[in-house]
Amino acid sequence: MRFNDGFWLLKSGVKPYHGLQVVQGLQDGDGFNLQVSTKPIRHRGDTLAGPVLSVRVHSPTEGVIGVRIEHFKHVDPTPNIALFPDDPPVVSASLTKTDNTWTVATGGLTAEIAQNPYTITFKSPTRTLTSAGYKHQGIYDVPYKWTLRSVSNTSCLTTDPSSNPNPGPPPEFVRYVHSELNISPGELLYGLGEQFGPFVKNGQSVSVWNQDGGTSSEQAYKCVPFYITNRNYGVFVNHPGEVEFEVGSEKVSRVGVSVAGESLEYFIIYGPSPLEILERYTRITGRPALLPSWTFGLWLSTSFLTSYDEKTVSSFLQGMSERKCPVRVFHLDCFWMKQYEWCSFTFDPDNFPDPKAYLSEIKQKYGVKICVWINPYISQLSPIFQEAVKGGYLIKRKDGTPWQWDLWQPGLGVVDVTNPEARRWYEEKLDALVDLGVDTFKTDFGERIPHANVVFHDGSDPLRVHNTFSVIYNELVFKLLERRFGKGEAVVFARSATAGGQRFPVHWGGDCESTFEAMAETLRGGLSLTASGFAFTSHDIGGFEGHPPPEIYHRWVAYGLFSSHSRLHGSMSYRVPWQYGEEAATYMARFLDAKHRFMPYLYGLSIHSHTKGHPIQRAMFIDFLDDRTTHYLDRQYMFGPSLLVAPVFVPDGEESEYYLPAGRWTSFWNPERVHVGPTWIKEVVPIDQLPVWVRQGSVLALGPTGVGRPDYDFAKTVDVQVYELEEGQVVQTEVPTGKGTQIAGVIEAKLQGGQVFVGVASGEVGLASVSYLAGGQVHRADVASGQTQVSLRV
Repeated sequence: MRFNDGFWLLKSGVKPYHGLQVVQGLQDGDGFNLQVSTKPIRHRGDTLAGPVLSVRVHSPTEGVIGVRIEHFKHVDPTPNIALFPDDPPVVSASLTKTDNTWTVATGGLTAEIAQNPYTITFKSPTRTLTSAGYKHQGIYDVPYKWTLRSVSNTSCLTTDPSSNPNPGPPPEFVRYVHSELNISPGELLYGLGEQFGPFVKNGQSVSVWNQDGGTSSEQAYKCVPFYITNRNYGVFVNHPGEVEFEVGSEKVSRVGVSVAGESLEYFIIYGPSPLEILERYTRITGRPALLPSWTFGLWLSTSFLTSYDEKTVSSFLQGMSERKCPVRVFHLDCFWMKQYEWCSFTFDPDNFPDPKAYLSEIKQKYGVKICVWINPYISQLSPIFQEAVKGGYLIKRKDGTPWQWDLWQPGLGVVDVTNPEARRWYEEKLDALVDLGVDTFKTDFGERIPHANVVFHDGSDPLRVHNTFSVIYNELVFKLLERRFGKGEAVVFARSATAGGQRFPVHWGGDCESTFEAMAETLRGGLSLTASGFAFTSHDIGGFEGHPPPEIYHRWVAYGLFSSHSRLHGSMSYRVPWQYGEEAATYMARFLDAKHRFMPYLYGLSIHSHTKGHPIQRAMFIDFLDDRTTHYLDRQYMFGPSLLVAPVFVPDGEESEYYLPAGRWTSFWNPERVHVGPTWIKEVVPIDQLPVWVRQGSVLALGPTGVGRPDYDFAKTVDVQVYELEEGQVVQTEVPTGKGTQIAGVIEAKLQGGQVFVGVASGEVGLASVSYLAGGQVHRADVASGQTQVSLRV
């Protein structure tokens, strides 16, 4: 929210009340409770009238300091973001007080509070990170006309007559709680959820307010009130509703954060590295669930407006199998149900007369899991609509009638996920589908949740439910699958999310065009999402809208198969490779086989995601913070700590450009190619290739070629590849079993005296071969059955 007219003046009618002076500060548990006046206090008479801000500065867990600003205190509204849902806080606060300062210190982070003028300065052991300076915190009373920029006041859910037929009179003023944090010279900000615009957020106005707007605008499906900086800290705003960020956009040297209401809370999260910041952030908001290994295979969709009959579906699976592109998850999109009836949760009898028998047949014949599309909307033409109305399972208007509108489906209503009975009813529908043979669900939508003139079953504030709905909805489906299949065996394919939604993976990028530009914006969105606490990301390979030319399809397939999760999906056209020429299937088979081979590495990364919150597919600055060049890179990424991937976004024959940081990098595909960074690479990448570079000092445990699936015994037949060790360097890598967090064994590699020693340091791992790759040379040895130690002369 912007309150100023330039830097010096306020907009007409805006009334500010800035926190100016601490008049009292009392220690309480892990922090201090401060009374902050909004006018100078020279004597007791000045304490009469005018707002006084209640400010709490405290440390809920190690390396984190929270600031809560309140005006009028009352019962906290609901819902709230669940804090510490998986791991308990690590209490580590040291408090000190002098006559005119208060200090909170924890895990390398210190907050110094000055009395007059009232300021808070956040420091690491080596420097000032940021600060809330003089007049940086306060409340603003804003004329309603200035709030119309706010998404919640301009959304079609507010202004569309069918969704809001009797709008109430607007208020004269809207109250905001506001806080600003300093942006230092050279400081860059990232995250705020899946944002498709510029990857570096400086200069942008971002509203944390989920919307169904595709991937080509400022709107986003997954808005998260968390950003991370290149200055060793992140900021999490603990508010479930609309949070407005002015990232150097209203005042170029500050991040302004505003929420409508009476309170605002944010946490400064310190970390020596970005991964440690994300680890502390996901301790607060939740760790991603551990996913079954089969989810990392290829997902194939029927697409949206295409034929879904049994013959077509079977021909796809057969064709993929024949072309050595085995599908692991087959997805049936919207029209598995009859048109106009979404959602009925019933297979269209015209196309699927015996769905249980059919699903059983293709699962047995092709070895696939089955995913079906669902959403939380119920058309009034659905046979279960009246059942939902009678049970009170839909969001209601204030007059008690169901909220309805015609966008997407005729007269649709929205399931009220705050109603326990509605959740049970929804679960029953999904239970019946699991009984038919469904293994997982694509949980689409969840963004267009009404907030104007509606009431929720549990009395929650509609503005706070709007974003939070996505988490409750996906948790509902995820927990159902856990109940049916067990922990570690559940997955959803979700579009909407906010803070905490990372606990219920996987999330895909939404509706994108079939262009190089859309491919790039998809990557930017994914990197922003994984910089916001999400470990996994996916997208519609080839783009959703339109029919991609073959070269875009080829490039997107390569990028998509080097993403954590890979799904072929489109709108009006199929995404099976032979639609783009038979050579497309050859290319796909190569990249898919590589992904299967990488599964011991990928699944090990997913364990770290589950236990520490580390993202798999991540921006370059996360691993190379000391290299300032990486801070702006958004067309390449690290795939875990060892692999650098540089998708191609240019037409065939044009030069592609990407950056290798310091160190020696070896091409995964052509190990005779070695580059020493830091360096920019300019090259024409052949249409059937993707630049994948292995970092110096890496030890990769790979599965066998031609395994044909992502879920196999990762420790049975392992090809070990060791890259560019320094003399005396010892590197270890864990080999998971693929079952939960269990580790089958640890492989250790060491270079000493011109020999590389590779062996099983602990556990049981079946070595098939060992290779040492250095200086463009490959030294390889096959390993006899039962042999656990190998040495190579190099």
